[in-house]
Amino acid sequence: MREFMHFSKRFFGPCLLAGVFILAAFFHGLAHSQDLDEVKQRGILRHLGIPYANFVTTDGTGFDVEIMRLFAKHLNVGYEYIQTDWQHAFSDLTGQAIKVDGERVEFLGEAPVRGDLIANGLTVLPWRQAIADFSDFTFPTGVWLIARADSSLQPIQPSGDTDKDIAAVQQILKGRSILGLKFSCLDPALYGLEWTGADIRLPAQVRSPDDMVPNILGGEAEATLLDVPEALIALEKWPGQIKIIGPVSNRQEMGVAFAKHSPQLRKAFNDFLQQIKEDGTYLQLVSKYYPMSAHYFTDYFKAHQAKLNSAPPAK
Repeated sequence: MREFMHFSKRFFGPCLLAGVFILAAFFHGLAHSQDLDEVKQRGILRHLGIPYANFVTTDGTGFDVEIMRLFAKHLNVGYEYIQTDWQHAFSDLTGQAIKVDGERVEFLGEAPVRGDLIANGLTVLPWRQAIADFSDFTFPTGVWLIARADSSLQPIQPSGDTDKDIAAVQQILKGRSILGLKFSCLDPALYGLEWTGADIRLPAQVRSPDDMVPNILGGEAEATLLDVPEALIALEKWPGQIKIIGPVSNRQEMGVAFAKHSPQLRKAFNDFLQQIKEDGTYLQLVSKYYPMSAHYFTDYFKAHQAKLNSAPPAK
């Protein structure tokens, strides 16, 4: 039996909430249990992740890896990292095979549950909220249009109004080739870019957002979408080879995703997250992996700015 839902702007509000409650009941009835008691009985916290933007690195470190290791220690259980990909991450978490197209989610049947949570700089999006529950926010983000330095696309003049800046970017995209990535926050369909006249290019096979800049530098497209943490890293990694044109989204938030039948595990993580924010551990990790982030998200880190500036480097 195939189930189908379409999440669009008209669902933001009561309809979206109703859909969330319906899906919560649907997933709660699945035989796959992975809430806090089972994690403790198993003695292992299974962390689903995808190498991405210093949240999870290929050598087994990263912002989210360190947080999850600390969370496992907090629960007095072992830690296991399980690599997944953008196409299968939510199936691996929820036990439901899904197909995603922009804001469309199609449910295809049951799938094996491989992990207890997803943590890899995961942006909170409406379709994701409909099939999983998110922790309190872990990191600020947003999506920018990035172009090769030799592109005739020019950075917009910031107006101080993000909505106006987004409109300004959209107005210059007609005929421009833009590389996007389905199943992720870099899907152009999430931001209405298909209506701008842009030449949207989607890889035939699922790739990592980490590949987007190398691909445009290799000539696959003139520009690409990147979220802010990845863009900050890319500007340092490829100095003088890329430029920021402007935003295609308002500010977004990242969080840890939990199956809807894992409310106690989610609560335990939120309590733990609050603890490491209060004791300075969180800010040390921010300083270690994203030292420039406080300059771009001053308001987000404002409450902790003094601690962030004085925090010793994390070891």
